[in-house]
Amino acid sequence: MVSTWGWRKSSASGAHDDDCVEIAWTGRTVLIRDSTRPRGAVVAVGPDTWVAFLSSVARAPIPTRDVTAARP
Repeated sequence: MVSTWGWRKSSASGAHDDDCVEIAWTGRTVLIRDSTRPRGAVVAVGPDTWVAFLSSVARAPIPTRDVTAARP
């Protein structure tokens, strides 16, 4: 399946860092996928859900320890 949507990822992820999520706006829903698996699963949420998610992330405290050390 070839995607016709314009997938975007955060500019904070860097030019060569593919370990990120990407989003696409269909005009009705926000699609979310893993940038390392562009042919993998896609999660679709409504615009209100997406805005609520972004708002909660913006309010989240910044970690004070290196959370990347806990990666499997």
